[in-house]
Amino acid sequence: GAAAAGFIFWQGSPRYVTPVAARAIVDMLPPDIAAIGVFVDASVQHVTDVAKAVGLSAVQLHGKETVELCRHIPYRVIKAVPIRDRTNLAAALDVPRDITVLLDAHDPLQKGGTGRTIDWNVAATVAARRRVFLSGGLTPANVAKAVETVRPYAVDVASGVEASPGVKDEGRLRAFFEAVDQMRV
Repeated sequence: GAAAAGFIFWQGSPRYVTPVAARAIVDMLPPDIAAIGVFVDASVQHVTDVAKAVGLSAVQLHGKETVELCRHIPYRVIKAVPIRDRTNLAAALDVPRDITVLLDAHDPLQKGGTGRTIDWNVAATVAARRRVFLSGGLTPANVAKAVETVRPYAVDVASGVEASPGVKDEGRLRAFFEAVDQMRV
């Protein structure tokens, strides 16, 4: 049911994977599944080198990367913008349109995968104005309501389908995809 598979290249995450291990997985993916690399405050050179070695389709940046840095990466860029409340609205709307915005919960240490939801009304305001990926505390139990409320271009999930940090649960994944598929009807 997934359109993309994410690979975390930030060593501070329990989901961290080496580029060599990620490449082995990417080589097994069907051609219609995009491989996305997730980075936190990495250099353009590091992101580019890993993306090329692994065979990534796009990169997702979860740190304090600037628009200028994003523009120097020769891959499609998805920029995470933490949403706490309406005060973060401008930060999400100010990202140039050629960079996809991923709305996520704010956590200065974990940088994603926190299991905390964001304010879906704020996310809906952003999604009404631009293409967004919705993240932050999505689970099989709440993803349908999140999609109905926000109307995102795509959803991103990590902890909401895990048996333990970094270990996906097949049943939760299936339930998540079923809930998303029901919204397409």
